[in-house]
Amino acid sequence: MTQDGEAAPFIFIIAGEPSGDALGGALIAALRERAGDRLRFAGIGGESMAEQGLSSLVPLSDLAVAGIAEVLPRAPLILRRVRETVRAIREMRPDAMVTIDSSGFSWRIAHRLRRAGERLPLIHYVAPMVWAWRAGRARRMARWYDHLLVLLPFEPPYFERVGLGCTYVGHPVIESGADRGDAARFRATHGIAGDELVLTVLPGSRGGEVRRLLPIFGAALRRLEPMIGPFRVAVPSVETVADAVTAGVADWPGCPIVLRGAAAKYDAFATSRAAMAASGTVALELALARVPMVIAYRLNRLTQIMLDWVVKVRQVNLVNLILGRVLVTELLGDDCTPERLAAAIVELVEDEAVRSAHLEGYDEAMRRLGVGSLSPSRNAADRILAIIAARQRGESAS
Repeated sequence: MTQDGEAAPFIFIIAGEPSGDALGGALIAALRERAGDRLRFAGIGGESMAEQGLSSLVPLSDLAVAGIAEVLPRAPLILRRVRETVRAIREMRPDAMVTIDSSGFSWRIAHRLRRAGERLPLIHYVAPMVWAWRAGRARRMARWYDHLLVLLPFEPPYFERVGLGCTYVGHPVIESGADRGDAARFRATHGIAGDELVLTVLPGSRGGEVRRLLPIFGAALRRLEPMIGPFRVAVPSVETVADAVTAGVADWPGCPIVLRGAAAKYDAFATSRAAMAASGTVALELALARVPMVIAYRLNRLTQIMLDWVVKVRQVNLVNLILGRVLVTELLGDDCTPERLAAAIVELVEDEAVRSAHLEGYDEAMRRLGVGSLSPSRNAADRILAIIAARQRGESAS
């Protein structure tokens, strides 16, 4: 108990993949800022949440799997982790559960808790892309969750119309520090001359996508060398796949430097002429850092065929979606080839008109996300604490 007699807020936080772990780390820091020493938490996360003191219930690497065909072989392990997590939550009796992204894992936990009669507030952070998928996902969420925290300003109506309370908190990328990297520090640390060309390559944060994209990205770099001359390559990675990435880039041109941690990644961004990256939130980090980029992705063939049946949009890059037009080249599926990647990078490196158009578009996208006016993690923390307080007073969580 605190001095004023209030029970310390106890929040169970679940992130099922590295991007969610980054959000979770920032959220825990913001919750601590708001609740001080009263805050208690437990849950599942990775290195970012561990830095905030979380001892993860299960290894994040057990859960960070993308794609239908990729998940199937891991299903028994994932379902076991679901059962273990549900049991832990029911034993610990937190004041609320917050799940972050990773709907395949998180929603199973929410569903099982509701089926077991648990009434603690269930909050999900990061909306599923119902504007890209069929709308039934929003209706399913509304049956299990009390509230949804969304990152994009156009998302709330999709969920409010099916009765799910929803708050736009802003996108955490705007407070990530991606625009505050130190180029000089990066070059000095790695012995790179001031006039050497640097490219950043981001092959993803999940094992499957890394295995598929590393050979394609490496082949693209080999094609680039005679086209643009010598360069150095920075390869930011996360703990769950860093060893696989290190092994996979060993024969790449450009003496690849595998980086761990956000600070090193943002220093690399600050000195990079262009980037090739797996599709994901990193596109917004690159946009904030003003690094011209090409986005690529390739799924398992079975997963790709199944997604073609249900996905309603042809663009997956958030920069393009926010702008409502195609600015960033997306090379997806069969279009994700070394030849096309190399051609796109050449244009980004050498064509000043193309580079200027990208930088102007990135600035516009960041303005629409509220750069300079919002603190998404604090907004999310405030809403979570308000929901807990309302529930303790016997009020609705929405």
